[in-house]
Amino acid sequence: MAESLDELGPVDWLVVEFPGPNFGNGQIAPFLEDLVQRDLIRVLDMVFLRKTEDGELETAEISDLDASELGAVRMAEADLAMVLSEQDVMDLAETIEPGHSAAVLVWENQWAAPFGAAVRKAGGQLVASGRIPTQAVIAAFQADEDAEANSPEAMKEGA
Repeated sequence: MAESLDELGPVDWLVVEFPGPNFGNGQIAPFLEDLVQRDLIRVLDMVFLRKTEDGELETAEISDLDASELGAVRMAEADLAMVLSEQDVMDLAETIEPGHSAAVLVWENQWAAPFGAAVRKAGGQLVASGRIPTQAVIAAFQADEDAEANSPEAMKEGA
């Protein structure tokens, strides 16, 4: 964990759902491991969920799963802080379709910790935060390109 709470970076979470009972067949683990090894993120909690076709929930920690399901994700096991409560897990499980599996990941954004510490030391505090979905950013870039291509200047150049 950060040397002091004042040096803690922003903490995010996500739920990644996969069709069927497998957790991405170990294909994602190398990318997560790379982020950890480069000190960009610190994994704080990780829970794996499976929903049977009839909606029954099965939960697992890293140590409960076979290495073939996780790949290199096991590297994070010793450092987990177990941030999620049982109720958090149950609430997040509601987002998963029957017959699917999911990984719940909570991480500290270590890359942002120095900036956050500087803000706090200067007396500032975070008052709003958000995330723009990737699909929305792609759509905005595409709309800008389309508008530029259809602008009067572009039309003159094309003539």
